[in-house]
Amino acid sequence: MTKKLLGIDLGGTTIKFGILTQDGTIQEKWAIDTNILEDGKHIVPDIVASLKHRMGLYGLTKDDFIGIGMGSPGSVDRDKKTVTGAFNLNWAETQEVGSVIEAELGIPFAIDNDANVATLGERWVGAGANNPDVVFVTLGTGVGGGVIADGNLIHGVAGAGGEIGHIVIEPEDGFECTCGNIGCLETVASATGVVRVARRIAEEYEGDSPIKAAIDNGEAVTSKDIFDAAKDGDAFSLIVVDKVSQYLGLATANISNILNPDSIVIGGGVSAAGEFLRSRVEKYFTRYAFPQVRKSTKVKIAELGNDAGIIGAASLASKFMTD
Repeated sequence: MTKKLLGIDLGGTTIKFGILTQDGTIQEKWAIDTNILEDGKHIVPDIVASLKHRMGLYGLTKDDFIGIGMGSPGSVDRDKKTVTGAFNLNWAETQEVGSVIEAELGIPFAIDNDANVATLGERWVGAGANNPDVVFVTLGTGVGGGVIADGNLIHGVAGAGGEIGHIVIEPEDGFECTCGNIGCLETVASATGVVRVARRIAEEYEGDSPIKAAIDNGEAVTSKDIFDAAKDGDAFSLIVVDKVSQYLGLATANISNILNPDSIVIGGGVSAAGEFLRSRVEKYFTRYAFPQVRKSTKVKIAELGNDAGIIGAASLASKFMTD
């Protein structure tokens, strides 16, 4: 029997698992809740228990697998296979992850940051079409991403390579970011950032708009509400979406002017707006990009959704095929 890959996408709410073929096809997938109680000490044992249970269920042994790959929040030491500072997991201190999983299961283990791993997934079998030069931008509660250049993930000297959310696009009049800087892309293009932009524009907007009225009334408004209203022709929401698209177009053009990737792939919750968002980002990307970049780098919407993490994690494990 051809050996398989195991992918794990570790998140603050759920842990997603997948058994994949060597070409990135998901054969089985499942998820368990993430138990972050008691400083997250149950997380790794829960992962081990779930893997053992499923392997038993499917009649699989360690010899059926090439390796296990995992994407995790926080600061990941890929050599020591540890995670530090994953606060949404209650992992403030350094956690032994790989050594425990390898000892319990006897299967080689690889780990990387979750945003990098999602990038690998989209590059491998998603919108990146297995091209060696792909940039992934994920728009969720924050803005993350990853950079693959000449087939390699860019990690940087301190592991902070690909911090796309912290490109400064509004240095003078920007919002304060959780990182301590002013005007980061994350402050205006994340799900909360879109709403923040809307609140600022609402202060000066004079026309009628249900979204502006909701903001003025102190009602809860989401980025999805804003995009849905814009699609329905709400003038105020269209201004907000255009502004967010300008920020994204500027940031992605600057990235591309340095790297000239085959594609910039936009994923995450905000990207559910699809072509409506992509075409507007592309308009500004075209305005700000260097001529040769403008002609050669494509702006795309991600294709894998929530599966990007487990597929990318499995691709990490594929390295054991040649080790």
